[in-house]
Amino acid sequence: MLTPSAELSSSFPIMRNKAFKLFCYARVFTALAYQMLTIAIGWQMYALTGSTFYLGLVGLMQFLPMIALTLIAGHAVDSYDRRLIIRMCQFTASAGILILAVGSYTNWLSKENILLIAFLVGAARAFEGPAMQALLPSLVDAPAFPQAVALASSSLQTATIIGPALGGLLYAHSPTLVFSLASLLFLISSLLISLIQVDLAPQTREPVTLKSLCAGITFIRSKPAVLGAISLDLFAVLLGGATALLPVYAREILAIGPAGMGILRAAPAAGALLMSVFLAHHPLRKRVGRTMFMAVIVFGLATIVFAVSTSFILSLAALFVLGAADLISVVIRSSLVQLQTPDEMRGRVSAINSMFIGTSNQLGEFESGLTAAWFGVVPSVLLGGTGTILVAVIWMRAFAALARIETLQNEGDNPSGNI
Repeated sequence: MLTPSAELSSSFPIMRNKAFKLFCYARVFTALAYQMLTIAIGWQMYALTGSTFYLGLVGLMQFLPMIALTLIAGHAVDSYDRRLIIRMCQFTASAGILILAVGSYTNWLSKENILLIAFLVGAARAFEGPAMQALLPSLVDAPAFPQAVALASSSLQTATIIGPALGGLLYAHSPTLVFSLASLLFLISSLLISLIQVDLAPQTREPVTLKSLCAGITFIRSKPAVLGAISLDLFAVLLGGATALLPVYAREILAIGPAGMGILRAAPAAGALLMSVFLAHHPLRKRVGRTMFMAVIVFGLATIVFAVSTSFILSLAALFVLGAADLISVVIRSSLVQLQTPDEMRGRVSAINSMFIGTSNQLGEFESGLTAAWFGVVPSVLLGGTGTILVAVIWMRAFAALARIETLQNEGDNPSGNI
C-alpha cells in the first residue's frame, strides 16, 4: 500500500523533486498561518474596541508596507539569497505573532500593539511574497513550471479554505492558541525553506540607485507580454470584486444568513482548488494566450450570473465557476511573467506584480462598495462583470502578441509568439 507521499509522487512526478515539495509544504504552512492570523486579529481587535474603524485600520496597516517597500523588496530579492530572505521574513512574522500570543494570554494586548504587529507582519510579507515567487522558477525546469504553478496554487487554495475555519474554531477555544499555532507554523515553514538545497544563480548586488530600484518597472514596460499579463490581472480583479458584497447578498437577496455566506465565500476557493488539481494533471499545452483571455471573460460572465441570481444554488455555482476561471488565468499569467523574466530581474518584477495584486484586491473591494452605494448592489456587480469582459476584449487587441502565445514550454521570446 502506497503512503500518501508516495501516492502524491505517483500522481504528480514533479513532487519527486524534493526542493519543490519542501517549497509547497512551506507555502501551505505559511498560508494557513496568514489565514488564521487574519481571523484572530480581526476578532481580537473588535473585542477590544467594538469599532469597525479599527478593523479597517488592521487591513490598512498590513497594506501600507506593501506599497512603501515594493521597490526596496524587489531589489533585495534580486541581490541576496531568496531562501534567506524568506526565512528571515517568516522568523520575523513568527516573533511578532508570538508577542500577540503572550499579550493575549497575559491580557496586556492593546489596539496599538495589534496595529504595530499587523504593520510588522505586513512588512515581512512585502519581502516574502516576491522572494517566494522568484524562487519557484529556480526549483523546477521550464517545461514543468506551469504544472508547478498549478500545484502551488492548489496548496494555497487548500489553506484558504481550511485556514479561516480552523482559525475561527480555535479562537472560540482560546485566542492565545490561534496566535501560538500561527507563530509555530511560520517557524516550521522557515525550517522547510532552510532544507531546500538547490544550485541558484549567483546574485549580482547592484548599488541601490533610483535606476536599479525602478529596473523592474522599466523591464515590464519593455515586454508587452509581461505588461499585458500584469495589467490584465490588475483591472480584472479591480472590477470583479463581487465577493466584497457577499454579506449584502447573503442577508438581503438570498436570505441565507451567515452560515450560507460562509459557504458562498468558500465556493471560489473550492472552484480554484479543483481547477488547480485538474491543470496539474493536464497542463495547458497550446493556445495559452487565447485561453487566458477566455478564462477572464468566463470570470466576467460568472460575475454577471451571480449579480442577477436570486437562487442560492445558482449563486453558489456562479462563484465556483468564477474561482475556477480565475485560477486558469492565474496559472497562465504567473507562468508567462516568470518565464519571460530573466532570473536577475525576477525579484523586482515579482515585487511589482505582488503590489498590483494586493492593490487591485484592496481597491476592488473599495470599488465594489463605492459603486454599490452609488448605483445599488446588483447594478454594481453587473457593472463589474461587464467591465471585466470589456477589459479582456480591449486587452486582446492592445496586446495582440499576448493573445497569440501558443505554449508555456520554452523560455524566452521568439518570432512565432511561443515562449
